[in-house]
Amino acid sequence: MSKQAISLERPRKQATRKAVSGIERPIAKIVEKASEVIAPLWPISTFIARHPWMELEYLPFSEVAERFQRMPGIHLYPTMASFRAALEKGEIDLSFLERKLHRWLDAQNLSVPRHEAERLCRAFLWNDEVPAEWLASSEWNQLPTATSWRNAVIQPLSAHNSKQKQRLDQQMIKWCKLFLDEGQAVWELPFRELGLFGAWRQLVGHDPALTKDERQRLFDWPDAPELALQRALSELNVDEETAVNYLEAHLLALPGWAGMLLWRSKQTGQDIALLVDYLAIRLSLEWALMAPDLPLDPSTDDADDDWRQLLTAWLHWGGMTAAKWQQLKAEEQCARLAFADRFWRLERYRLWLEAWEETYEEQLKTTIRSSCSADEQKPAAQFLFCIDVRSEVFRRHLEEAGPFETYGCAGFFGIPIKTRELDSHHTHPSCPAIVQPQQEICEVAAVPESVTDYRRRRNMFRFAGQIFKKVKQNLLASLLLPEMSGSWLGLHTLMRSAAPKKAGHLFRKLEETMEKKPSTALVLERQEKSEASDLPIGFSTEEKIQYVQQLLHSIGLTSSFAPLVIICGHESATVNNPYASSLDCGACGGAAGAFNARVFAALGNLPEVREGLAQRGIVIPDETVFAAAEHVTTIDELRWIEIPALSESAQQAFHLVESVLPKVSRKTNEERCVKFPYIEKKPNDAVAEVQRRAVDWSEIRPEWGLAGNAAFVIGSRSRTKHCHLDGRVFLHSYDWRQDPTGELLSGIISGPATVGQWINLQYYASTVAPHYYGSGSKTTQTVTSGIGVMQGNASDLLTGLPWQSVAASDQELFHSPLRLLVVIEAPRYYIERLLTEHLPFSQKVKNGWLRLASIDPDSGEWVSWGRSLF
Repeated sequence: MSKQAISLERPRKQATRKAVSGIERPIAKIVEKASEVIAPLWPISTFIARHPWMELEYLPFSEVAERFQRMPGIHLYPTMASFRAALEKGEIDLSFLERKLHRWLDAQNLSVPRHEAERLCRAFLWNDEVPAEWLASSEWNQLPTATSWRNAVIQPLSAHNSKQKQRLDQQMIKWCKLFLDEGQAVWELPFRELGLFGAWRQLVGHDPALTKDERQRLFDWPDAPELALQRALSELNVDEETAVNYLEAHLLALPGWAGMLLWRSKQTGQDIALLVDYLAIRLSLEWALMAPDLPLDPSTDDADDDWRQLLTAWLHWGGMTAAKWQQLKAEEQCARLAFADRFWRLERYRLWLEAWEETYEEQLKTTIRSSCSADEQKPAAQFLFCIDVRSEVFRRHLEEAGPFETYGCAGFFGIPIKTRELDSHHTHPSCPAIVQPQQEICEVAAVPESVTDYRRRRNMFRFAGQIFKKVKQNLLASLLLPEMSGSWLGLHTLMRSAAPKKAGHLFRKLEETMEKKPSTALVLERQEKSEASDLPIGFSTEEKIQYVQQLLHSIGLTSSFAPLVIICGHESATVNNPYASSLDCGACGGAAGAFNARVFAALGNLPEVREGLAQRGIVIPDETVFAAAEHVTTIDELRWIEIPALSESAQQAFHLVESVLPKVSRKTNEERCVKFPYIEKKPNDAVAEVQRRAVDWSEIRPEWGLAGNAAFVIGSRSRTKHCHLDGRVFLHSYDWRQDPTGELLSGIISGPATVGQWINLQYYASTVAPHYYGSGSKTTQTVTSGIGVMQGNASDLLTGLPWQSVAASDQELFHSPLRLLVVIEAPRYYIERLLTEHLPFSQKVKNGWLRLASIDPDSGEWVSWGRSLF
């Protein structure tokens, strides 16, 4: 029997009321403009760092901060408590703050005496609020209120009624969960094939969460989402001038669900169609809920609530008196209040943040300049690591352990592919989100006959899982489930809780033993297009050569090859962690990097590739062998993925690497372990501690991930090889001498550096506005619809990182919210050319979305490229 019962069909109307609106612009264009305030949200299974303000980079960061603060009250700067904590740790040099204050005052067209303005600003820099006893003073308590000194805030009409706003949000959460469900719900949404708006339009008349009158108001509502949205704007009395801001406020009410719809819409080639559906439903429901209370004034000015504090600040900190204030003209009073308001709400935070950032830059400059160069020696092995900040610590200890050379590049190794694991119908885009896959690479069994047994075992486990799920969801059968499975699940829970390390290793071993995945090979030769992905399977000979050449050329590894070149992907190892993919390789689309490492190593060993490279000036000796490995970041182990036949010298290098890896892992564990909260400075066994965290299903901090990231260095490893960068720096290898046109540098900026900026701003946003851009505490999260997490069962779809990923406790941050500092080792004219030709990057620097510095390769001169240089 079909679940789409005929009785749910909405009766046909004889006529539909024509929407009346003063809006002339196409609705889709208005929605597209409003959508700038949100960013696409990927499913949690392939969590990818997102730049929350990517569509607003054409504006200065400070303007965006002010814009968000005025609308939904989101503060994009760290709190004063964060600044004070950083000051106590020595992370802020007050001389930078002093200079920035003077420069800011010098740049202002002050409407007040300079000495009064400076005195007020200094007080604002060091005080969180005006003392309460001052506000109660009768001397100025009766002073008249200044008016028209702050712009009105545009809010949805439902924001004036907290009960109706809550109902509206609950309605939207419900419909989005049903529509976006990835097969987790027992019953699918009826009429889903009609789209989000179409399904809602068919079903809203039967929604018991709405009253009879509310359903009746929507009876003759338009069937097309554009007309419905236009009709709703008209009924809510929103004109064309304020329509964009009004829709922005609605998108920012639930940015997670809106962001997921935006991602889904773009994935299916619909551009912003689902956002139009979403807003049409939301505003239609808003009118239905708010109609009895209309008309309301859509703009409210809460300046009257703040003017008294600002006036009190002028009187106490600015040297004013009540009598002197009363002598000022109304426009002068407004000018003083506006000056104080802007500095209080925005500028003081900006000055503190920039002082924090410049202090870090100065410390990084000192560290790099003071590093000593080592004697040149021929490396026994060369390692290609992801630029991930977690690789910095491991690379440093590896280089200290022997004659090894390491390079940094994006963790997909320049191969834009979709991957298909053995006997799988699912493909994964194993490349950055800003890159489109060009080929599909499949994994096949080395012995085809072994697939049958493997498939039988896999299907058996899948069948058991599906049966368990169906029984759990069935009303009657679920009553028997505890009796049938209680003892086994109870034993599992007891073991996981009482002995997490032993149990974790035991269950993982059992899983691997029962799965018995056979040995596999990669399909690298060009074949016909895949039906699933519509991409060619495998590479042409020219593509093989080109991909290997591009990566080796971009990192400066074109000669002096070691006998063993190890391509190191990376992954995390955690249990019971919805955010597991956020700890994997972002360059591989939120998955482990082993597949890409294996592909690149295989390409590097092909005779036709080496012949083609030799013709292009890159000669790889016959004794050199490429091998694939994987850096497990949670426990800092290097695991071998594929080791081909080794030459004699490569075999010696392999044994040398094997002999030092345990020592490298232990030292890296010890350095990282002390950063965890509630850990002593010198743990008795750091290796055991990190291994426990990797398998403990109750562990909320299996690792810190990329928390702490602050800089992105593009240059030779010799510049930073002996620097203790504390796991805070992305390291991308680059040799400017091999890049006369600047094309390689531009590619690094467009790709890896952009991904690094996204990661940086993801951590920044989750730290400064955790209630909005974070995802709250891990302990109260709920995975919903197979696509993301919520707090409880009716919240926004959470867009950012858990609080435990950026903070050591409720009161103490671990991540320092600094905008990314990009440092390029290249002559000055390279940077000037980059800023001239790469306009998106130039815009990021000019508007304060990241910071830029350069190191002259010859003189070592450090140049900070700020707004003053544009």
